[in-house]
Amino acid sequence: MKFFGAGILGTALLIESLFAGDTVSRVPYGEALNPPRFEVAVQSGYLLGVFGNPDSYEIGPEFITGRVRWGVNDSDNWTRGYNQFCLTLMAEPIFRGVENHYFGVNFGGRYNFVRPYWRLVPYVSGGLGLGWIDSHPDMRGSQGQDFTFNILTGIGVSYEIDQRWKVDVGALYEHLSNGGQTDPNPSLNLIGPQIGISYSF
Repeated sequence: MKFFGAGILGTALLIESLFAGDTVSRVPYGEALNPPRFEVAVQSGYLLGVFGNPDSYEIGPEFITGRVRWGVNDSDNWTRGYNQFCLTLMAEPIFRGVENHYFGVNFGGRYNFVRPYWRLVPYVSGGLGLGWIDSHPDMRGSQGQDFTFNILTGIGVSYEIDQRWKVDVGALYEHLSNGGQTDPNPSLNLIGPQIGISYSF
């Protein structure tokens, strides 16, 4: 019971530090919204095939992403936040499935919802890209060719450790397909959790 009580007390102190009104000096974004111009992130996840392919794929996406701020919305409503243009380099080992790996690049955007004095920053993201998979077109459920397009869509929340460092936790959806260049084109639809850490400058 002592450990349980300590856990409750620790949780209460964490919540208080996140939302208390006296955190002006510790939280990066106060009344004036001025997020950093550039950001570099490393992300990892675990995705499961959900529909559209006869094989049960399991993929471990590893991303390195560069982000550039290109717009700030300093309004007084829930849309307050800022846009980022994102360039992501993708390396994905395939733990379960016909193929063994996927390498690609993705171009997209991310919107961060910022409230005054909050360390928690919800976000949504999305992008399109291309890449290469070690296809085996003679096998059932495999991609029909090596050249493949990708779609990434994410949603989650960032925790601002300080003005430079953030930790992300969210959910990621990924679609891989060659756009009908081969027949059949079973494609892949995957979804799962994603975590990451980013540095701003």
